[in-house]
Amino acid sequence: MYAFIINKTSGNGKGHRVWKRVEKILEQEDLSFVARFTEGPQHAREIVKDLNRENLKTIIVVGGDGTIHEVANELAYKNISLGIIPAGSGNDFARCIGVPMNPLKALERITANETKQVDLLHLGHQYCLTVTGIGLDGQIAKNVNDGAYKKFFNQLRLGGLSYVISLLETLRDYKPTNVQITIDGVDMTFSNVWLVAVANAPNYGGGITICPDASYNDGFLNLCIVHGIKKWELLRLFPKAYRGKHKSEKNVTFLQGKEVRVRSGTSIMVHSDGEQMAVSPIHIRIEKDALRVV
Repeated sequence: MYAFIINKTSGNGKGHRVWKRVEKILEQEDLSFVARFTEGPQHAREIVKDLNRENLKTIIVVGGDGTIHEVANELAYKNISLGIIPAGSGNDFARCIGVPMNPLKALERITANETKQVDLLHLGHQYCLTVTGIGLDGQIAKNVNDGAYKKFFNQLRLGGLSYVISLLETLRDYKPTNVQITIDGVDMTFSNVWLVAVANAPNYGGGITICPDASYNDGFLNLCIVHGIKKWELLRLFPKAYRGKHKSEKNVTFLQGKEVRVRSGTSIMVHSDGEQMAVSPIHIRIEKDALRVV
C-alpha cells in the first residue's frame, strides 16, 4: 500500500498537474494507494499522523521541499520510507539524491522499492534535509516566501529566479554581523558575516551549490561562512556559488563536523529547507541514517 500526500498548490499548481499524471498511471497499473491533499502549512505532518500505518510501506510526497520537509520530520527513525515525486519550484532535496524530475520516472523508482538511508540535521525541535541557512539567506528565504514574484516565476517555470530577485531586494537593507561558531567543541569568531550555511546536501535555493562537498549520507554536516566582504563583492560571488566555484574565495570559509552552535551579535533569521524557522542562536547536529528514502 502506498500513501500519497499531494500539495496541489506547490510550484504554482504544478503539484496538481503532476498528481493527475501519476494518478492515471496508478490506476492503469492497478496499484493500491490512498491519496490525501494538503490544505495549508503543517497539514502534511497531520496527515502523516492520521494515516493508517497497517500495511503501509511508503509515504510519497507530490510537492516541493517544504512539503517534503514536513513529511520527513514525521518519518525520522520510523519504519516507513519516504518517496518523492518532485513538483516544487526548487526541488533541491530530490536533485541531491538523484530523483528524476520526470514524475513518471520518479514513480518507477519508487515502485522498484530500492531504499537508502539519509542523514538529517537536527535543530532541537525539528529536522532539516538539505541546508539550514543563518543570516542573509535566512532573510532571503523569508522574502521569497512572502513575495508575489515567486508565484510569477513559477508560472514561467523559472522558480529559481525568485531567489535571485530576493537576494537583490534583501541586500538593500541587510547588514552583516559578528558570529561565534562552536563546531565539535572548538570556538571561533568571524567578523562581518553575511551568512552561515549548515548543509546536509550541496544545494539549496533552487540549485545554489553552497557546500559542494556536502553529502546526505557521510555522517557530517558542512558549513559555508561568507564574511568580511563588501556588498558588491557578494554580488560577484553569487554566480560562482550557483556553480560551486566559490571554494577558493578568501572570504569564504568551509568547515565540517558533527555538531555546531551559531551565535550572533544581533539576532538573525534562520531558515531550514527554504522555510523560515527561527532566529539565532541555534544548535545543530547531524543524525546519521535517520531517514529511509525509496
